[in-house]
Amino acid sequence: MELPTSASAASLKEIQVQPFGKTKDGTPVEIYTLRNAHGMEARITNYGGLVVSLLVPDRAGKLDDVALGYDTLEGYLKDSFYFGALIGRYGNRIAKGQFTLDGKTYQLAVNNGPNALHGGLKGFDKVVWAAKPMATRDGQALELTYVSKDGEEGYPGNLKVKAVYRLTQENELRLDFTATTDQATIVNLTHHSYFNLAGAGNGDILGHLVTLNSDRFTPVDKDLIPTGELRPVEGTPFDFRKPTAIGARIAEKEEQLKFANGYDHNWVLSKKEPGKLEVAAKVYEPRTGRVMEVLTTEPGMQFYVGNFLDGSNVGKGGKAYAFRTGFCMEPQHFPDSPNQPGFPSTVLRPGETFQNTIIYRFSAE
Repeated sequence: MELPTSASAASLKEIQVQPFGKTKDGTPVEIYTLRNAHGMEARITNYGGLVVSLLVPDRAGKLDDVALGYDTLEGYLKDSFYFGALIGRYGNRIAKGQFTLDGKTYQLAVNNGPNALHGGLKGFDKVVWAAKPMATRDGQALELTYVSKDGEEGYPGNLKVKAVYRLTQENELRLDFTATTDQATIVNLTHHSYFNLAGAGNGDILGHLVTLNSDRFTPVDKDLIPTGELRPVEGTPFDFRKPTAIGARIAEKEEQLKFANGYDHNWVLSKKEPGKLEVAAKVYEPRTGRVMEVLTTEPGMQFYVGNFLDGSNVGKGGKAYAFRTGFCMEPQHFPDSPNQPGFPSTVLRPGETFQNTIIYRFSAE
């Protein structure tokens, strides 16, 4: 809900807007800085809905940027790691880039071995969104909108998408995604920030303690496509029901870990009520005391630990992002759902509204 005009105008003065370069075709890009009363700060660009930086206090009140990324737009234009990105039209993988809907088979752009990944060659992370800074009752916000046209990257239907980023006074970065369509299609929007709660570029994330509210995960084949099984986590390296260091079991010679070179899997969230906003995960960094809780309305969580980072990409402040120096918590529908009848559906039809709320809530212990 927006504030009355006078209060809204006063708050909007504090939302800093700056140029952030131009795309290859010359389209200007801007970056927006949201702040709250506790010193927390989020910088978001209308290119790809990227969270460029996220300043979060530690147990001593010291602020550090906990989101991996680049100092300039040029870094993101060359990037293939999806740092801080808004992912769509379909997050994660679709086998062979194909799916059938209402009797018609669609071929998507293939960009990850034999599969479609994160929306294709030019997903939502690579387009310029219309931006509108807003003042709301619970914090500064940025509304981004985009129309994905029928046939874009092979997907059917004109899809109208709205993403609202809000920095609350409770030290939450809240993301509200909604979408409508004029034709049956598939949608799976998510967020792809890489986090390091010790600070971006400050070592690996293997000592972070992770708790995932999940009894099952979706095992994958060698191409990282789910087999359709919902496998219990008990007795496996995928059991994070109690706080466990990321690195505690990651070196085990387990088949699923070999396929992904570590964790890059979807966990089936143990939800009390489908579609309800609930805590899905908690991450604790012992040195700084920083805590990140992840809340979502979605049924799944892709937990990825930077297995493909290799130090070749130099990020903010000239720091190279080496192997496993960031982790992602991507609330989502399950990968390859359009080809898996046993998974929750990702079909969106005219008259319906897709909705996904993600909250990254920060504190310190």
